[in-house]
Amino acid sequence: MKVLVVGGGGREHALAWKIRKSPHVTWVGVAPGNGGTRSLAETVEIAADDIEGMARYVHDEKIALTVIGPEAPLAAGLADLIEPAEQLVFGPSAAAARIESDKRFAKDLMAAAGIPTAEYRAFTDPGEADAYLRAHPGPVVVKASGLAAGKGVTLCRGMDEALAAVDAAMRKKVFGDAGSEIVIEELLEGPEASLLAITDGEKYLLLPPSQDHKRIGEGDTGPNTGGMGAYSPAALEDDDLLRRCAREIIEPALAALREAGTPYRGVLYVGLMLTEEGPKVLEFNCRFGDPETQAVLPLLGVDLVDLMLIAATGKLGEMLGSLSFDPIDWRRLSREGSAATVVLASEGYPGPYEKGREITGLPPEREDLVVFHAGTTWRDGRLYTSGGRVLAVTGLGKDLRAALANSYAAVEVIQFEGKTFRRDIGWRA
Repeated sequence: MKVLVVGGGGREHALAWKIRKSPHVTWVGVAPGNGGTRSLAETVEIAADDIEGMARYVHDEKIALTVIGPEAPLAAGLADLIEPAEQLVFGPSAAAARIESDKRFAKDLMAAAGIPTAEYRAFTDPGEADAYLRAHPGPVVVKASGLAAGKGVTLCRGMDEALAAVDAAMRKKVFGDAGSEIVIEELLEGPEASLLAITDGEKYLLLPPSQDHKRIGEGDTGPNTGGMGAYSPAALEDDDLLRRCAREIIEPALAALREAGTPYRGVLYVGLMLTEEGPKVLEFNCRFGDPETQAVLPLLGVDLVDLMLIAATGKLGEMLGSLSFDPIDWRRLSREGSAATVVLASEGYPGPYEKGREITGLPPEREDLVVFHAGTTWRDGRLYTSGGRVLAVTGLGKDLRAALANSYAAVEVIQFEGKTFRRDIGWRA
C-alpha cells in the first residue's frame, strides 16, 4: 500500500521512519519532507498547508493512507477533503481539531464535560484582560487561543509579566491572528506528562507515556519552544493513575466530541500536569507531539500502520475485544527499555536565527540510536540548517540513564555553527 506523511519536521521524519518498517507498505512519500526524509521516502513537493493541492495528489496518486502530521492542515480541513470512501486518512476533521486550534473551545468543552483543568477566563478585549489581571493578582498562564506553533503560551509569575504577555499577544500581535483571543488560566504546579491516545472516535489505545521539555533553558527556564527534548516511558507508569486519566479525561473528551457531532479519529495528545489534587489537562493537541513522537515511536514494538488503519476504519473496538486488550496497557505495545530525545536547535531559537549552516558528524543509525531531521535541507551533496529546531537525537537503552548516554554521546559529535541544546533532558526523573 502507498502511504503519504504530510509535514516536514522531526515528527514527520519519525512517522515516515516507523511507517517504512511496516510489511504492508510498498511506498512512502513525505510532503514536503526535509533533508533527512529523502533517505527513506519520496519527497513530494507540496507545502503542508496547501490542502487543496495535497488532496488532489492523494486522489490522483491513489494514496491508500494519508497521515497528517502538523496541526495547521488538520485545522484547515485537509482530513475533510480526503474522501474516506476512497482513501483513508489518519487525523481528525477540522471540527474535531478545534480541540487544539481553538483553546477557548477546548476549555469550554472541558468545563462542560467535567474534565479536570485549570480555572480560566477568555478575552477578546485587551483592556478587559488587563482589568481581570489587576483584580486577580497571582501566577497565571496567558495563552493565544489560536495556533502559534507551540509558542503561544507564556508562564507569568507576576502581574507585570502577565500584562506584558497580554500586550504582546493582543496589541503587538506577536502570534498574529492566533492572539486575537486569549485564555488566562491559573498556573498549575507539578511534573508534566504527555499521553498519546490512538482512537477511532469511540475506543482508544494508549501509547507509551512521555515527558516533553518545552522551555529553552536548563531547569525549565526561559521562553517556551516547540520542545527541546523528551523521554519515554515517563511519569505515568502507575496503572491506577493512568486509569484515572482515562476515566476522567480521555473518555469524557471523546464522548463530548461525539455528542457534538464531531467524532475524533486519529491520535489525541493530552498534555497533563500532575498536581497534588490529581492530573489536570494543560492542553489537548490534535496530532502526535513533537518531540514526544521521536521518543515514543522507537519504543513501539508493534506495526504503527496496523494501528492507524484500525483507527481510520473505526475497528479499534473489535481489535481490543478480540485480543482482550486493556486500552491503557501500553506495555503490550512497547519494547523493553527507555528512549531519550535531545533536540539540537539553531542559535537564537525560539527567536530569530540564522539558516544555512552546514551540519557535519551525523552518526549512522544503530539499534540504540536514530537521528531524526527537522529543520534541515540537502543541497549540493551537503546538509544545512533550515529551521529553529534542527535535529532530534534519540538514544535507546535498558533504562533512562543508558538512553540519555547514547543520545548525548551522539550530540557531542554532531556539529553546526550555533548548535544549541539542553543538557538536562530527563532531569525530573
